[in-house]
Amino acid sequence: MIFDQQIESLITNNDFIAGFQIFFALLIAHALFDYPLQGDFLSKNKNRHFKDESFKIKGLWIHCLTSHSILHAGSVWLITGSFLIGIIEFTLHWVIDFLKCEGITSFHTDQILHIMCRILYVIILWKTG
Repeated sequence: MIFDQQIESLITNNDFIAGFQIFFALLIAHALFDYPLQGDFLSKNKNRHFKDESFKIKGLWIHCLTSHSILHAGSVWLITGSFLIGIIEFTLHWVIDFLKCEGITSFHTDQILHIMCRILYVIILWKTG
């Protein structure tokens, strides 16, 4: 994996710079999948309250929210090399975005929670390696 060296350095040497490199890669992936690669279709249709007359598919939102979350999970898995952290990302991203779509959290809170997840993933790598 591309970040194997940084992960090894983080674990064995408590290397802050290596941890920051992993965190930065996770932020880049998040920015890509939450903005340009999410697209208008997923952005709107992952919200169960969005009504689009051109798509009369009951429950479309769950497929869109799940697909969006899987893309994020895949990027986290590829960067961290951890399937378990990828599954954690899938679950947390799904719940965080669902709460935003329900109006329980704001856009800014949603983004802060996603960033906090990435910090958590670096800590998990560091402490469980």
